[in-house]
Amino acid sequence: MQPRKNDTTKEMADACEMLVAAELTLAGVPSLRLPDLWPSYYVIAQPLGREPQRISVKSRTFKPGPVYISYNETDVFDWLAIVILPGNTETRRRLFLIPRTLAGAKARRDKPLSKTENERYWRIDEVSKIFAKFENNFTLQEIPRGWR
Repeated sequence: MQPRKNDTTKEMADACEMLVAAELTLAGVPSLRLPDLWPSYYVIAQPLGREPQRISVKSRTFKPGPVYISYNETDVFDWLAIVILPGNTETRRRLFLIPRTLAGAKARRDKPLSKTENERYWRIDEVSKIFAKFENNFTLQEIPRGWR
């Protein structure tokens, strides 16, 4: 029996959330994936000496061109983790952990009063340029070394 498309998407999302939690924990930031249906974020992390950090995980298989990764402005979280899976010309898995405020500042957005006015998004093939300093930011540094 062939898996349904929604099951495959859910399995990919769950795996990416577990991947982010594992990478954070291995970097010394204890983390765990929260239960399904948790509002707005699925990973919680506890950096040493800081408040718990809520992480929203978004994933997409790489494809050049007008393919987007997005979040909703009304979602509540502290960090955005973008997981880009291999596809087309991208041969490796890439992870970016970006502070919410910076993600919002660097995002594209549609006009107020449009149906998608709360969407914040980037082309998947531009993420690595826009957020290069936040790749593999598993210690949740808000301003990585060399960031301007």
